[in-house]
Amino acid sequence: MIINTGMRTDIPAFYAPWLRNRIREGYVLVRNPYRPDWITRYELDPEVVDCIAFCTKNPEPMLPYIGELQRFHQYWFVTITPYGRDVEPNVPPKETVMQSFIRLSEALGSHCVGWRYDPIFIDRTYTLERHIRDFTQMCRTLAGYTSVCVISFIDLYEKVKRNFPQARTVTQQERFAIGKAFVEIGRQYGITVKSCAEGTELAAFGVDCSGCMTQETFETAIGSNLQVPRKKSQRTECACVLGTDIGAYDTCGHLCRYCYANYNYENVRRNMQMHDPNSPLLVGHLQEGEVIHPAQQESWIDGQLSFF
Repeated sequence: MIINTGMRTDIPAFYAPWLRNRIREGYVLVRNPYRPDWITRYELDPEVVDCIAFCTKNPEPMLPYIGELQRFHQYWFVTITPYGRDVEPNVPPKETVMQSFIRLSEALGSHCVGWRYDPIFIDRTYTLERHIRDFTQMCRTLAGYTSVCVISFIDLYEKVKRNFPQARTVTQQERFAIGKAFVEIGRQYGITVKSCAEGTELAAFGVDCSGCMTQETFETAIGSNLQVPRKKSQRTECACVLGTDIGAYDTCGHLCRYCYANYNYENVRRNMQMHDPNSPLLVGHLQEGEVIHPAQQESWIDGQLSFF
């Protein structure tokens, strides 16, 4: 099975000591976000956890613990965008994140680290021309440290509309211009551009529209073939392998204005105050009378030799 850490929050950036403690103790407890009284226990055992998947905007706090994670196969997506603190208030400067990205790639190998340049939106500050210019500069820095960059365009969920009211949909003409330019730039630096949940409209320009966290992505990182159980995706456009996520909503301190995982800043503040790095739960502690349900876990590795 695959343990995911990044669909609900950014664990490496804000909760690295907690994850280190969970790895040491060998298990984690997760509240169901839609039924908080349902708590599941997952064993963090390499015998059943085939890969830990990370999505982060700042891997730096996790780097001191990389040695303790080496028992597990890993795949990391690191989001690096051109946005400033007007959009991503608590994300380190992109130059800093790129240096952390390089260190991560050197530690794990470029086949285990991917770059995300998303979500893409366009306004008077972050123009089409600026995206192309900044993407070129980033490719130049990250060349050789990854072979993939995933792009997607901003989705105007209700949470996004509330926290980022001036955001607008990226037009088809703008999407086509970005897809065409990014593919041409990526080729110069050995970086394949993939799209995430954007259908196939950019395929004509050479964008790989097969998905980002696909079965092939994990098989390449693990070096083995997987027999992945079929699960219904959250979005029809999404081809990703959805592992079990151990995060919690309303806990990401980046406070990015386009974020879909935070309802409001007050919830984030309260939940981060309730965090205890020694608790098996990301937020708070077990309450008296709460029942823990052990997860059904099994390895998806099929045991056949692979030449990835």
